[in-house]
Amino acid sequence: MAKKMMVLPLFFAFSFLAASLSDALVQDFCVADLMSADTPSGFPCKKASLVTEKDFVFSGLGVAGNTSNLIKAAVTPAFTAQFPGVNGLGVSLARLDIAVGGVIPMHTHPAGSEILLVVEGVICAGFVSSANTVYFKTLNKGDIMIFPQGLLHFQINSGKTAALGFVSFSSPNPGLQILDFALFGNELPTDIVAKTTFLDPVTIKKLKGVLGGSG
Repeated sequence: MAKKMMVLPLFFAFSFLAASLSDALVQDFCVADLMSADTPSGFPCKKASLVTEKDFVFSGLGVAGNTSNLIKAAVTPAFTAQFPGVNGLGVSLARLDIAVGGVIPMHTHPAGSEILLVVEGVICAGFVSSANTVYFKTLNKGDIMIFPQGLLHFQINSGKTAALGFVSFSSPNPGLQILDFALFGNELPTDIVAKTTFLDPVTIKKLKGVLGGSG
């Protein structure tokens, strides 16, 4: 545990470096007013008189996520909705818990780049560039890897024990789209999926049944 805590401060340093990607602030901070509607530029600022130290602290990343699910993995976010203090600062964090045999499926974050730090276990991670070049690597404890904004990427527990990682994003709300659910977890008609993926309808309907899709 002591060694783990020594590594984490280095990771958090990368998190704050990511904030340099955001626009220069015209005020010290803009704690999100979660009672208001979100906008393309973030949540409106909470009134200064209502801001407290609690807005700048989030303790949720110290608790392991529930990996008893289809992908045997859990993501615990510390985005604006959970951590209002990051609103407008161009930075956020999340915790990855991946059980043995678990996977974070191919997905993308349209609004932010990502840095992964492996804290425990072994994770095979990679991404696909817009030129369809694949970059992947088996990461061990203490290794970090970056995933550029908007590119498809994945993480797989390739070890024999549970894996733990922390990820930093260059956005307080990086967004998320999981490829499998985008294709098979909705009402997109099977014949259209077949034409655009070259998969046979039987396979598509089977995947839709697993991921909750129809059509």
